Amino acid sequence: MAQSKMINLKNWQEQFKELDSQNQKATILLTEWYAKARDKQLITDEDKYNIQIFLAGRGFGKTLTLSYDATIYCLLNPNSIVGVIAPTYSDLKKIIFQGESGLLNIIDRDLMANSGYNKTDNQIDFYNGSKIIGFPAIEPDRIRGNNFHRAYCDELASWRYRETFDNLMMALRLGDSPKCIITTTPRPTELIKELAVRADTKVIRGSTFENADNLAPSTIQMLKERYEGTRLGRQELYAEILEDIEGALFNSANIEQNRVDVLPEMQRIVVSIDPAVTSKSSSDETGIIVAGRGIDNHYYILDDKSGIFSPDVWIKRAIELFYKYEADRIVCEVNNGGDLIEKLLRIQDANVPYTSVRATRGKILRAEPVSSLYERNLVHHHKYFKELEEQMCSYTADTIKSPDRLDSLVWALTNLQSSGRAIFRIT
Repeated sequence: MAQSKMINLKNWQEQFKELDSQNQKATILLTEWYAKARDKQLITDEDKYNIQIFLAGRGFGKTLTLSYDATIYCLLNPNSIVGVIAPTYSDLKKIIFQGESGLLNIIDRDLMANSGYNKTDNQIDFYNGSKIIGFPAIEPDRIRGNNFHRAYCDELASWRYRETFDNLMMALRLGDSPKCIITTTPRPTELIKELAVRADTKVIRGSTFENADNLAPSTIQMLKERYEGTRLGRQELYAEILEDIEGALFNSANIEQNRVDVLPEMQRIVVSIDPAVTSKSSSDETGIIVAGRGIDNHYYILDDKSGIFSPDVWIKRAIELFYKYEADRIVCEVNNGGDLIEKLLRIQDANVPYTSVRATRGKILRAEPVSSLYERNLVHHHKYFKELEEQMCSYTADTIKSPDRLDSLVWALTNLQSSGRAIFRIT
């Protein structure tokens, strides 16, 4: 155990000598965390920093860090009020409170008050009067009227509204030195870029592979084989804040600006497929995108279920999406499959309306009209599609690897346009 860890642990154990019957279990929790936490995961209260932000890759241990530190803070500071904010209600319940690395998985029931965990209010009450209260970031006004000694922001880069963070900062005003702890995989949002350079922010960076001892070897191997050296890997595994690439047809700021939570009624919906030739682990993906045209004549990206699949699997997946979204038809690019693709579809379901399209122009030329729709703020993503948006914002004329998800998106939006036949031929 590092010397600094030993000193802090000794100080904390000294504080617990004054506690009542929960002393033993509280000390066990402290000792357990200090024994297994890496130095980067230990949060120290430094006066010059109001915010500490963990910009770390997937699997780094961000949620576990949040759970332990929030719990330890409550145990060491009786009658404290701690806020924990996650992107959505589902994230709050399934990850922050009930997840494998969540609060309820590390807090001994004897450390809670009689009321314990209130899942309706997303609240944990401790025996010493402290409490942890959870909020979904998708409801900024829920934070109004609350005050906190300490606050934790989970996956801040995925929050829909900047207003949620601003409301939280205004509520962080109890005690002598309230702090905000942020754990997130970075995306180049304005808020993340702003916080990373603030003088009162301490930035802790970490990669997925720093936690390799706690991840399955097969997972480590797969991540390296699939994402090592890619922009997505740099963001999701090595936690780099990536800027848009010069010459790319799409940019993240535009996509973020036009992202929506509420959908209008749809005039038409299509499921678009850009099939890969093979389904080996090293193969290109089969792009499967669901998109619609609203009654406002704007376009909406509803789902992305792309991946490496055999033909039987991606045909079934496309049909499932057709019925799930009550789509009007399936659109499929057939340069590599010809009539075989329609035969596969008809074997599975003879009644699905189907249009095959054949590329007659290069990828950049096909994508440019769709790019112009984005520039005119006519396309909206209904949620965050990580892999799709990475392909969109990194694809240039010099890109060698085929952008399968982007190709599928182009086919979908082109089909939804009344002028769609200008850049592909219906066969």
